[in-house]
Amino acid sequence: MDGPLAPFAAGVRQELLGLGYAEDTVCEHMHLLADLSGWLAGRQLATAGLTSAAIEGFLRTRRAEGRRTGLTIAAVAPMLTYLRAVGAAPPAAAPAPPTPLEVLLADYRDYLEGERALAESSVSQYLRCARGFLTWLPDPAGPGLADLSAGQVINYVRTWAARRQSAPTDMVTLPALRSLLRFLHLTGTVTLPLAGAVPASRGRPVRGLPRAANGDDVRTVLARCDRDSASGRREFAILLMLARLAVRGGEIARLRLEDIGWRSGEVTIRGKGGRVDTLPLPADAGEAMADYLLHARPASSAATLFLTLYAPFRPLTVSGVTQLVKAACQRAGVAGFSPHRVRHAVACDLLAAGASMEEIGQLLRHADQRTTALYARLDDARLTELARPCPQGAPL
Repeated sequence: MDGPLAPFAAGVRQELLGLGYAEDTVCEHMHLLADLSGWLAGRQLATAGLTSAAIEGFLRTRRAEGRRTGLTIAAVAPMLTYLRAVGAAPPAAAPAPPTPLEVLLADYRDYLEGERALAESSVSQYLRCARGFLTWLPDPAGPGLADLSAGQVINYVRTWAARRQSAPTDMVTLPALRSLLRFLHLTGTVTLPLAGAVPASRGRPVRGLPRAANGDDVRTVLARCDRDSASGRREFAILLMLARLAVRGGEIARLRLEDIGWRSGEVTIRGKGGRVDTLPLPADAGEAMADYLLHARPASSAATLFLTLYAPFRPLTVSGVTQLVKAACQRAGVAGFSPHRVRHAVACDLLAAGASMEEIGQLLRHADQRTTALYARLDDARLTELARPCPQGAPL
């Protein structure tokens, strides 16, 4: 390798290997580093010239030459991160200063996460709705926001409702708008308390019976896991946690190494709204997690238990857990189900075995008994006991 980046080649290689990249992948990155170093030398640039603009120029040159790999910022990101960390390349260009709207939304995010303790998925939905409302206003985050009126709020809701006449039911926007208006009044951004100006939405649709996964399908998927491969070990451990403890997909993704009490036989579950519960760890689920840790989990400093399969190794996301379950269903040749449908299946099995609503609610960690009561509609025998006989008609 020639050029100004040659002295850093060994360091880049060691860094990529430490991140878990395969040898052939590291080799491809080193070829890209050599091309970048030669490009800098051809323009008589030193490492200090490796600015964001220079990187864009290098990528444009590769695209113009008809290269098929190494054409995006993501391709050069691993080596660029290392070069910037050791001071060989200047830091990335400072982002543009945030607009008043972005500052307001950032404060709202802090409120949702800190004061309300909402899950990340809920925070994202509320921020999306807040951005939609604020950008609809003529002065989204300026001084004029202080004079926001109930009439403007109602007009926005009417406009939103007119756009959604043929769209699926939306149960988020109006509660999110009330939340934003409470926040704006709480912080003094808006003078009047306007949350009450948001009209009530149509009642939540009547919920049908829980859509539980078929128990035989769940057992088939578990039996078809390839427990000799890294992906199969991870898949089996996750599916067994879902089937034994009825945890949510997000709770699987948030599970940390420190949450597993190997000696006590317990596991700490970090649930919705910041709730933390300690549950007994079934022996088979513990063995599956231990097998994954010993033989399949990549070497990583990440605190979460389940990681991605390919470098750079990152914590598995909620959507990653959902996709893993669906892919396992496809390989097993059964109807696809989600992690939450496995949760329903566990509750239905408990109900069929004679468990009480209180016991089911404790395992599922429901904050409201009305949520657990949904499963009562599945128990025909118990519902029959509640039915009153039809009164005989009185004689005329």
